[in-house]
Amino acid sequence: ILDVATEDWGVEVTLVELKDIQLPESMKRAMARQAEAEREKRAKIIAAEGEALAADALGSAADIMMAHPLALQLRNLQTLVELGVDKNSTVVFPAPLMSTIGELGTFLARENKAAATTAATTPVNGKLLPTTAL
Repeated sequence: ILDVATEDWGVEVTLVELKDIQLPESMKRAMARQAEAEREKRAKIIAAEGEALAADALGSAADIMMAHPLALQLRNLQTLVELGVDKNSTVVFPAPLMSTIGELGTFLARENKAAATTAATTPVNGKLLPTTAL
């Protein structure tokens, strides 16, 4: 732009340098606000990306726990152990008591059936005994 204005005089401008620029305080404050807003924007984006990753991981964990119902109980027990590190605290922890009792009953019935099947096919003194004899 300077070349266009100075060519008529025979002057060619090759470099323009600014030194010791004094900015008004209002401009300095505006620039500082803009920089802070940019930092806050980046922080919020990073936090949102973290939340999205956490939600994805929790969704995967929920799917696994749905496939394995006792996994949730084990996780609850693990949480109680972690909370119990501080020995002087009282923890009220909700637990699905009725479903746990039902699952425990199913587990015990399955174990008893397996034990009965094993006993019925186990020889005693070289002979198979009927289940009622055991």
